[in-house]
Amino acid sequence: MKRSGRRLAVVITVAAMAAPLAACGGGSSGASSDGTVTIHVQAWKGGGAEPANVAEINKAFEKAHPKIKVDFEYITANDTYVQKLQPELLGGKAGDVIMVDTDKMKKWGASGYLADLSKETWASKIAPDAKPFAQADGKTLAMPMELIGIGLYANMDLLKKAGITEVPADWPTFLDDLAKVKKAGINPIALPDKSGWTGSSVFQAAGSTTVYQKSRTWDADFLVGKNSFDPDWSGPLAQLKTLEDKGYVNWKNELGIDEWSQGPQDFSAGKSAFWYQGAWQVSNVKKAGFPVSFAPWPGGDKGTEPNGMLFSGTMWAVNSQSQKADAAREYVDFWSQSENLAKYLDAEHAESPFTGGTTPESTETTAFTTAFKDGRYRILPSDSWYGAAAETAIGSKIQAYLLGKASAAQTLKDIQTAASAK
Repeated sequence: MKRSGRRLAVVITVAAMAAPLAACGGGSSGASSDGTVTIHVQAWKGGGAEPANVAEINKAFEKAHPKIKVDFEYITANDTYVQKLQPELLGGKAGDVIMVDTDKMKKWGASGYLADLSKETWASKIAPDAKPFAQADGKTLAMPMELIGIGLYANMDLLKKAGITEVPADWPTFLDDLAKVKKAGINPIALPDKSGWTGSSVFQAAGSTTVYQKSRTWDADFLVGKNSFDPDWSGPLAQLKTLEDKGYVNWKNELGIDEWSQGPQDFSAGKSAFWYQGAWQVSNVKKAGFPVSFAPWPGGDKGTEPNGMLFSGTMWAVNSQSQKADAAREYVDFWSQSENLAKYLDAEHAESPFTGGTTPESTETTAFTTAFKDGRYRILPSDSWYGAAAETAIGSKIQAYLLGKASAAQTLKDIQTAASAK
């Protein structure tokens, strides 16, 4: 899932008081004369506009392990991160611990750059439906840090002006609310889609309810040829078009607005009642000062409750070439512990990927967290047919459809082709 919009390229070093390497064996090297080991950690979160409590957790780790220091490097996300780490991994110069997502884990794991973490104590505690996203060829190559929601934001002050007191939970109510908001002279909803991410993601979010409440095994069935996008996903695609047909969205305009920079700024400035983005934006939006609610996309029939859509987000992996492997594994293990990971989840407004893990709650995300705890959710299959290449291709096909350049039938056929590509 593209979580770009991170335009600041900052490098942050956290070197601080550290703590005993109690469980480290003789596998670590590079220690100073007093036995202190410094590990290099690289990530695209923990700095810039998304500190995510990473520095706080690093400090706590160093306090708990006085013989390990953390040299933390923040690198802006998207292409910059990959462009920097790819040659470093090739040259054996990458960090001891590196942040990955499912796509990077699979690519770098296949190249032999990532250590097998299957025997770590936390590996058996990963929630069953989160486990596939951290594994490749039967090996656990990364520690999942979060399951993060992607859904509908609502400016509750603007909804109140239109006589609306709660976020809609089904499609008919959503359309009624959009009509009320528009009648009150307020821009109903912003769906900026310059890179093709929003259209593709809303399509997935709508399907998380309309498709997956009928079949939780849709992904597995699709992979063995038991179902197809046409007709199963015709409803989610139609929802995108309905928003324009009813005058709530002008897709030609939306396709010219960047969803990662201008989109968040506009919603925080109070320019629309609704907006679609990931839960990682909640902390930034809260700074705007108005009450905000983050909820699942209301895509179902009248009276139904929606499924939340989750993305298996950031993960920690250990560089297989690290000369400080024991210390690196200690660092990852520290993050896996609920009391430590909760600080990150709180900043991200995300759900725990571990069975029995602690999922922080907030007033802004009550609707989404309730759906998660009720088991009303689906995780984007970024480990199978919705990988990075398919996501990009599907986003492009949906853009063409929204611009009237392709029919619904052709678009679903094109999506099927993109999702089936190996």
